[in-house]
Amino acid sequence: MASNKGRAYFGISGYHFDPDVVTQFTGLEPTSVNNAGMRGSLDKPVISSWEFSTPTITSELQELDIYKLIDDEILKKIEPAKDKIIEVCKAHNLSPRIGIVLTLSIDKDESKPDVGFGARVIRFCAEIGAFINIDYELSERI
Repeated sequence: MASNKGRAYFGISGYHFDPDVVTQFTGLEPTSVNNAGMRGSLDKPVISSWEFSTPTITSELQELDIYKLIDDEILKKIEPAKDKIIEVCKAHNLSPRIGIVLTLSIDKDESKPDVGFGARVIRFCAEIGAFINIDYELSERI
């Protein structure tokens, strides 16, 4: 059967902005960017995005602990740039978020991933005006 998979990320998105501005201003290297918003027009706005993500973890290789992924792999690395994140988001009217992407196994014997957010993550999100997003889907039947 398929195992659980998941990743955590910090993302910034908005209309009509160049994601390279976030990289240059914060000094953080993203794992992915989408600059589609730079090509959008006022009558047909398109969103650009900047993302700093963990690799996708598979539960057959290691425990899928979302608390740890966010704290150790995301927050520890972006927290030093907190004031710059706030500033660039205000200057360009951008929306920051902490996100989780999960693919859950339908195997009843597969362990359930531990998903949640500690006080440190909640405080960080409140300080920078971020929201939390959780995307999930069920794995395919084999």
